[in-house]
Amino acid sequence: MKIPPDSASTRSGPWLHLLVTVLSLLMIAPFVWMVVTSFKSLTEAADPEWLPGKLRWGNYPEVFRVIPFLRFALNSFVIAGWVTLLQVFTSALAAYSFARLEWPGRDRVFFCYLGTMMLPSLVMLIPTFQLMVHFGLVDSYLGLILPAAFSPFGTFLLRQFMLGIPKALDEAAEIDGASKWRIFWDVILPLSRPGLVTLAIFTFMGNYHSFFWPLVMMKTVAKFPLPVGLMFFDSERGQATHLLMAAVTMSVVPLVLIFIFLQRQLIRGVQLGAVKG
Repeated sequence: MKIPPDSASTRSGPWLHLLVTVLSLLMIAPFVWMVVTSFKSLTEAADPEWLPGKLRWGNYPEVFRVIPFLRFALNSFVIAGWVTLLQVFTSALAAYSFARLEWPGRDRVFFCYLGTMMLPSLVMLIPTFQLMVHFGLVDSYLGLILPAAFSPFGTFLLRQFMLGIPKALDEAAEIDGASKWRIFWDVILPLSRPGLVTLAIFTFMGNYHSFFWPLVMMKTVAKFPLPVGLMFFDSERGQATHLLMAAVTMSVVPLVLIFIFLQRQLIRGVQLGAVKG
């Protein structure tokens, strides 16, 4: 017996598609404006007209002449890469402890740790900076990486994945003589791969474009990450908007490629993490 479609959902279908289309266009409009402006002259960049009179491909080579773009981009990749590696590892360890191990006060400690997400980042800025000054890590990559190597959000995300893994796997591994570390490394981590990839993508993207903390910490120009280095396009002589948009467009390309290649893992990770608990 064929079930007829719901008439209400059938009537709302086209309107829902129209709404999604409009929202999608609104979301990509700033990105399109950025790319189009990167081909304009400085005078045209301030013009309300979207399309340039002539495509100026020379804006992109000019970026490399004005700033050491590749050096700044490499700094961002190094910093974001190390933060991602450390944050995924520490979050996985903490999540394994909170999800799979039994110890007194575990849930209370977890909720207290999770409560640190409610603290605004600006509140923690001065104490964190004072710690970096005390340890002599100002103007160093280590000073940027260490404070970001731990994440309550990452711990929460991976804990949700690990709670969905059957306990019987741990018990079977223990019967075979596996230690807690062996269970974590050989059993839990491989099964948590979607969550690990999801956290890695979020962490890398967030730190690749991190601006405020590197601006406070770094003093040497050669160590600037890309977002801080782009400030050279805004000087007392004015803002080179056309070159700035060209540089930002090039900086976004790696993130777009990462998302394209890993989007299936990202979507799967978000879906699984949303239903497990």
